[in-house]
Amino acid sequence: MLTLGLITDLHFGPEAGFAGKLRKLTRSAPGLAKAFVARMNDVVHPDLVVNLGDDIEDEDHDADLARYAACVNLLRSTRAELVNVAGNHDTKHLAPSEILSVWQRPDLDRLYHSFDRGGFHFVVLHTRERKDHDVTVGEEQLRWLREDLAATQAPTIVLMHHSAADQDLRGNRWFEGSPHICLVEERRALRTILRESGIVRAVFNGHLHWNHLDLVDGIPFITLQSLIENLDDDAPGRAAAAHAVVHLEPNRIVVKVEGAERATYQFEA
Repeated sequence: MLTLGLITDLHFGPEAGFAGKLRKLTRSAPGLAKAFVARMNDVVHPDLVVNLGDDIEDEDHDADLARYAACVNLLRSTRAELVNVAGNHDTKHLAPSEILSVWQRPDLDRLYHSFDRGGFHFVVLHTRERKDHDVTVGEEQLRWLREDLAATQAPTIVLMHHSAADQDLRGNRWFEGSPHICLVEERRALRTILRESGIVRAVFNGHLHWNHLDLVDGIPFITLQSLIENLDDDAPGRAAAAHAVVHLEPNRIVVKVEGAERATYQFEA
């Protein structure tokens, strides 16, 4: 069995409102991230810690680089291997080479890749957002994904920032009526590749600032709530403090979402 600790949308940086209300409790991000690290080290003892992206609330290049490094270095203090996914806020002012440098991954020359751990294959995808326009992965990455999955028979977990499911966005504070800035444009083609591989066990993403489960072609697509989402309607606010603990077994996946909005999902192979 492999155990994963998942966290997403930490948004280190200035406070951010939406529609005139306080939505991101960014001032709480460092403390909540430290609490997550402490729980991973003292209670969960995961094999991998997965950071699904949007570590910062983008502002400018120098501030973003400093905050991004501070966030990733804090998560690196878990006594587990850290796997990072790049979010749209992370890449607004930072080049891929700068992101990879913070990840301490000189072996990589791009923000998508794959690796094997404990009998499982992991795929990290890079979803690219053009602000207020679209979210894409591109044909090159889709070709790479098909080839990567064809080269393994191991049960596979896909990690990405935006969602590849056709989520029902009604009630979402951020994205209701705006699928083009939260769902991958080529999601149907991407899901076809995942389905035809016959080996993908689950897909995890962040970005949408809520917990959500979609089961498509027998594959669970799991969206994790933001660490710092304000669950109240406005200031002073109440942080979601969300993270997930995932247990991967040969024939079962159990996902436990912790924080103020708890959920448990179980899938049998």
